[in-house]
Amino acid sequence: MDRRNALKLTAATGALTFVNPVEIIGSPIVEETFNLNYAPHFGMFSNSASGGILDELQFMYDQGFRSLEDNGMKARTIASQDAIASFMSKHDMTMGVFVAHTIYWNEPNLASGKKEWREEFLKEIEESVEVAKRVNAKWMTVVPGHLDLRKDMGYQTANVVETLKQAAAILEPHELVMVLEPLNKRDHPGLFLRKAAQAYEVCKAVNSPSCKILFDIYHQQITEGNLIPNIDQSWDEIAYFQIGDNPGRKEPTTGEINYKNVFSYIHQNGFKGIMGMEHGNSQQGKAGELEVIKAYRVSDDF
Repeated sequence: MDRRNALKLTAATGALTFVNPVEIIGSPIVEETFNLNYAPHFGMFSNSASGGILDELQFMYDQGFRSLEDNGMKARTIASQDAIASFMSKHDMTMGVFVAHTIYWNEPNLASGKKEWREEFLKEIEESVEVAKRVNAKWMTVVPGHLDLRKDMGYQTANVVETLKQAAAILEPHELVMVLEPLNKRDHPGLFLRKAAQAYEVCKAVNSPSCKILFDIYHQQITEGNLIPNIDQSWDEIAYFQIGDNPGRKEPTTGEINYKNVFSYIHQNGFKGIMGMEHGNSQQGKAGELEVIKAYRVSDDF
């Protein structure tokens, strides 16, 4: 996209209009990419690229990022989805995850085994297939919901596995992948899926190329730590990573996680997938956005 004649896309309406150039002070175009394939999300650079989400995509590209993740992609208008996909296709960018279904934070929708919740989930997976095709996505996030406190864990696991087997049957013909995300109990108390080993067990039981793990480094640092050994033991079922430092869930270098070592390990093991930047910025404004880019340059320098 030429910034002198930039396109503006509003997420609410999907409308495209021409806007004036945006001056990105202190943030020159950097076409050098990274060792790993990091994926920012919309809003992360909204001050540096205030001309709409297509301008923000251009800014991401100019800084060396070659992927995007957008949890809310499914809720965008078709016009917005088409415009984003077109831009990314022209720039050889890869679409990361979007959330595939309604997440139940307080109810055991998949763990319960109830027919109505299973049917709702499978219907939403079918709908997500169409979105994935439209935006050229391969991965979609799945969170199985809350624990069923009235059922033994074995029965809950069997219920979740059966539902995911049926979902995998929907996704396999399209070569799409649902990635299961364990979440920490501090931020999301009471959820069924919490640990890497548990996600690994579920994926092995489903036994499908369309059911893999989303290893969120932030969540797993809080839940169990031991990051590199757990990544190593889960490796053959991990299809996607997400990033956030702890405490604070901000960019690398702001917390306790040695991201340079973690990134180096992932890279040395040949990971070619996406590293989703699912975190906030530690500082506000353009200066804060440039600090995010700097943090990734430092952490990716190995």
